[in-house]
Amino acid sequence: MSSNRQRIAIVTGAATGIGEATASAFTDAGYAVFVVDIDDDRGRAIAEQNSGSKFVHCDLTSESSVANAVTTISEDVDHVDVLVNNAGGFGEAKGIEDTTLQEWRELIDSNLTSVFLMTRAVLPLLRRAEEGRIVNLGSLAGQTAGWQTAPPYVAAKGGVHALTRALATELAPSGITVNALAPSAVLTDRIRRLRDDAALEASVAAIPMGRYQTPEEVAVWIVFLASPGAGFMTGQTVSVNGGRFMT
Repeated sequence: MSSNRQRIAIVTGAATGIGEATASAFTDAGYAVFVVDIDDDRGRAIAEQNSGSKFVHCDLTSESSVANAVTTISEDVDHVDVLVNNAGGFGEAKGIEDTTLQEWRELIDSNLTSVFLMTRAVLPLLRRAEEGRIVNLGSLAGQTAGWQTAPPYVAAKGGVHALTRALATELAPSGITVNALAPSAVLTDRIRRLRDDAALEASVAAIPMGRYQTPEEVAVWIVFLASPGAGFMTGQTVSVNGGRFMT
């Protein structure tokens, strides 16, 4: 394979927040980017903003939708260098007694099952890359307790970290690295909707660095984990949280 061929990245949940910033960062780094999201209007807009990007509609909790999306991608390219499993999140912080089984399943599917489905489907394209990379978005919530969040989201993100290690072990012989990023307190539109001013101030008070991080700061780490410089790093969950959780 020629080392000067076009590098290609797939970013899920790329219509907003960290995914949007990541799609832009990969474009700036010279990648062709597939913007994968269920939000057609916003997804197309992000793709149009990033030269060389293409939007692909996908419900990441649906096996058939994921299969169709990856078929669409494979009709356009013969390999994928990077898969970023970013899609997920939660809409409301509820305690376990207030969480229905349907809500549990929906959050597990959107945050964890989506990683399984997309990774499995994209693997044939990743195996054709010179140095395949998978970056999964975990969370501080999957590492430690202490902040108000949603129990199924916590369980799902802990699962993402564990799945990252399992995939790293399985895929290392194929030259594919798999790492997770565990950010905390990223000031996205979703966080602004979830938290009032008092909650935002309380979060900042718990961060030694004294501020929220931006989606763009998270994207820098994702691009690094996809870079040649990270080629001997696999199976790791990288904490980028302003000192909020230290090990």
